[in-house]
Amino acid sequence: MGRMARSCTQSLLKAVNYALGMFGVAMILYALWMFRVWLRDRESDHAETPWFTYTVLGFGVLVCLITCSGHVAAETASGCCLYFYMVLVFLVCVFEGAVTADVFLNSNWEEDFPEDPTENLDKLKDFIKDNFDICKWIGFTVVALQGMSILLAIILKALGPHHVRYYESDDDYLPDRVPLLKNYVPHQSYVVSDQFGPKTRFSEFENKP
Repeated sequence: MGRMARSCTQSLLKAVNYALGMFGVAMILYALWMFRVWLRDRESDHAETPWFTYTVLGFGVLVCLITCSGHVAAETASGCCLYFYMVLVFLVCVFEGAVTADVFLNSNWEEDFPEDPTENLDKLKDFIKDNFDICKWIGFTVVALQGMSILLAIILKALGPHHVRYYESDDDYLPDRVPLLKNYVPHQSYVVSDQFGPKTRFSEFENKP
């Protein structure tokens, strides 16, 4: 029962990470599109750096890296990997919450950010205003997936990793991939001493004529 629950939790955590990974890939594609438009429309080689494009690109790459670490943590079920993954997701949630609170609670939130030479930030703001309901549900979905990933990681940590025993072989070595993927439980060898065998055989020789 515990093994089945562990396998289901691992599968669910991987599925959640795939969904978050798609969100990260979408951000990377959007940033690359903005960068391509900026290169096409810039007037000189000394144009200002498009900080908003680089920020979206960096955040998308960060989300993809976190999802990769979550996939590794789900596969290995290692406590260290799961703790590291949960901390990263929690920090991303804190950053998103801080930005969201600044936008909704501060009427002059635009003054907290530098001027965007590409005006992509203004275009994104107008797009969100025109499609607020859709963007709201997308944001709720992403936050729900992040919260679900933390919850599944906690459950998987409580269930613990797989314990696998390998068959005894003549070669006395540990497989190279065992420490990375599974928790290896070495086979315990036992030594049985034959104390009466030699004495019995020696007595048999003495009794012979």
